[in-house]
Amino acid sequence: MTPLRQRMIRELQLQRKADKTIESYVASVAQLAGYYDRSPELISRDEVRDYIHYLIVDRKLAPSSINTRLAGLQFLYQHVLGQPKFDLKVRRRRCGRLPQPLSRGEVGRLIDATSNAKHRVMLMTAYGGGLRVSEVVKLKIEDIQSDRMLIRVRHGKGNKERYTILSQRLLEELRSYWLDFQPADWLFPNWYGLPVSTTCLQRVYYRSKASAGITRGLGIHSLRHSFATHLLEAGVDLTTIGRLLGHRGLSTTARYLHVTNRHVQGIRSPLDLLRMPTDEDPISSS
Repeated sequence: MTPLRQRMIRELQLQRKADKTIESYVASVAQLAGYYDRSPELISRDEVRDYIHYLIVDRKLAPSSINTRLAGLQFLYQHVLGQPKFDLKVRRRRCGRLPQPLSRGEVGRLIDATSNAKHRVMLMTAYGGGLRVSEVVKLKIEDIQSDRMLIRVRHGKGNKERYTILSQRLLEELRSYWLDFQPADWLFPNWYGLPVSTTCLQRVYYRSKASAGITRGLGIHSLRHSFATHLLEAGVDLTTIGRLLGHRGLSTTARYLHVTNRHVQGIRSPLDLLRMPTDEDPISSS
């Protein structure tokens, strides 16, 4: 590890950045250094802008990927290399893609298509609590608080802690799972007693999705989107849903207004109200 990388990691840790943030920021700097084959200390601001242009135009990276690169590089130059006025003057753009929730029927088919008892309850936990895949695999036995009907999420995004709901049905499934598998510490351990990997759970989701014949939605995060959308359609307010999901601001939760059918139920399309010249008038034709 180079001294510069050590300095950057130390500064990120001092600012209490999450492990995944540290990993992605350091990777962004390493990729820049690899592109020019020299230390970032010797790379000018204009060269960094050329590199970002290459990522946007030639590599055609997604806006979220570009934003991560920008954040990592600006952190290096501003906080590690001591250039507080360093500004790449590249506008950050949010991805306009909407969440892709599954319907209630599709979620039911997905769970029903999962034959492995442990895999089944893991998917039920992801949907029933609106958890990220990284949050599911890091759950401990003690995080299931049956007396309060809550799930404690310790390893949320940005290492933030929160509580989400524990459904009665999920509690019954978890009790049955515990009797069969007897996990000691982590709720979903692998063969070595460590938390099962997020990659493993993603694979479980994709296999079950294929078995259920579901084509809508993307990765396992679709279960979290489904949780939020179905709560919204059931009449739960946005603020409560945002707290259950661990969102920082209401604007993030408000995305689900675009994919729910609650606010359009009962509204008739103007096409249904339009009288066409070809429509037969029953009075005049009689």
